[in-house]
Amino acid sequence: MAEFDWAIIGGAAAGPYFIAAFLASLVEFVEAMTIILAVGTTRGWRPALLGAATGAVLLIVLVVLLGPALRLIPIAVLQLFIGVLLLLFGMRWLRKAMLRSCGVIALHDEVQIFDEETKQLRDAGAVSIAGVDVIGFITTFKATVLEGLEVVFIVIAIGAGGGMLLPASLGAAAALVLVVALGLALHRPLARVPENALKFTVGILITTFGVFWIGEGLGLAWPGDDWALLWLALVILAASLATVRRVQVRLAVAP
Repeated sequence: MAEFDWAIIGGAAAGPYFIAAFLASLVEFVEAMTIILAVGTTRGWRPALLGAATGAVLLIVLVVLLGPALRLIPIAVLQLFIGVLLLLFGMRWLRKAMLRSCGVIALHDEVQIFDEETKQLRDAGAVSIAGVDVIGFITTFKATVLEGLEVVFIVIAIGAGGGMLLPASLGAAAALVLVVALGLALHRPLARVPENALKFTVGILITTFGVFWIGEGLGLAWPGDDWALLWLALVILAASLATVRRVQVRLAVAP
């Protein structure tokens, strides 16, 4: 019975790490999948999948090389460093999502990105090496590496500081499986994904983790330990929504 109770507690503690990594990775994988679909439908699926697979292999090699190096860094230094990076990263996502919510900048449109990418790929000339379209290969390779690097950073940053790399990695893997399954089923950009709402949520979560790990690195004892993530997220969410509302009111009365 005691073991069962500890399993429940451990699962509840891992939940925020899984959810944060899942949502953040979902956004990145949707953007990468949009480009892969555009390349596949215009330049052919062979270079599209080959470029994506090569990029994925490179990312796996980087993770294998970086993983053991994390154990050499003192935990307090690692938490403080990761906290600062997460705070900056999360605030950048949150700022853009808030500006889109206010109508200051346009919403991120995956259909428009797909159409623009498709047009550019169709207009590009044919260049092939060993029967593989070079432009298609490079395009999906670059998209996979760039978006994948952000996923790797998110997973390591969210999970490394508190020994939660496994649930964070599982969250990212679940997002990858979901996006790939939808991409294979639909063969079109995942325009129905409410990306700005996701980025708003992810911005809140990553900013929350940033504040939390900075406090941990500085030796601050958070009330409730990991449960402090919940009330920190609620405080940041309330402040963000209040800011969005205030900006919307000011824009409505502005001449």
